[in-house]
Amino acid sequence: MKPTFDLNLLRTFVAVAQTGSFIGTGTQLGRTQSAITQQMQKLEAQLGRPLFQKEGRAKILTEYGHHLLRYAQDLLAINDDAMMALQEASSGGMLRIGSPHDIAESTLAKILSHTVRYLPNLQLEINIGRSPQLMEALHRGELDMTLSTRQDGSLEGFLLHSSPTLWLCASNYVHNAQLPLPLILGDGRSIFRRFALDALERHRLRWRQVYTSASPIGIKSALRAGLGVTPRSAQLLSDDLRILGEKDGLPPLPDIHYYLWIRPGSVNPLVRQVFALLRNARNTISPS
Repeated sequence: MKPTFDLNLLRTFVAVAQTGSFIGTGTQLGRTQSAITQQMQKLEAQLGRPLFQKEGRAKILTEYGHHLLRYAQDLLAINDDAMMALQEASSGGMLRIGSPHDIAESTLAKILSHTVRYLPNLQLEINIGRSPQLMEALHRGELDMTLSTRQDGSLEGFLLHSSPTLWLCASNYVHNAQLPLPLILGDGRSIFRRFALDALERHRLRWRQVYTSASPIGIKSALRAGLGVTPRSAQLLSDDLRILGEKDGLPPLPDIHYYLWIRPGSVNPLVRQVFALLRNARNTISPS
């Protein structure tokens, strides 16, 4: 009979590869450093090869360790996919999810596809809006979970992914760095508005507001009409738009961060199921 891998050992091995230390892995998994060490010694003994080498205080994978890591990740993914699919295939119920406009066609689409893969009988109610309103709706109990660019210590959530914030204009827009920058901006609650004005003020660059809209659809319309330049996430970029940057005299902008939030006291077990499903799959559902 051929030997088989212990998936618990592989799961710990992948965690060590990610954290770079036995101590960090122990903290992450709620185990002692000695327990992690024993598990890795057992795995190395089973394979007859060293998996780690020490570099300062960090644990670095050997060449053999890197080779194993690829297989370990695949094996764990297959195991987790199969278990989730078989256990949750019959689950039903209703889930209300909110999402900002700019990632509705990218990240949200991946989230929905991944969710219904494991919960095919789940009914979904989608609310597309702006991050501040979505967070307020979540607090009021009008949503079960929401994607948002905002942080809130009273909620439970995790970082889904980060995206560059770009200066965008129409593909045929003619930029003149000698003139005040014509800005297409959201209203006072827009995080992109704050990013842009802070950066321009820091670099003492002149600007003028040519168009304001509380709606991302309005921003997009003005942008495609060639009215000016707007700061938005990379998700808005399309064939009819182009990026301006430092070579055009514009300052860099901070990355925008997208989180998934639920209320910590949610009594709906389905919410926690989906939340855990998405947290475990965050690398799969993040933009490539």
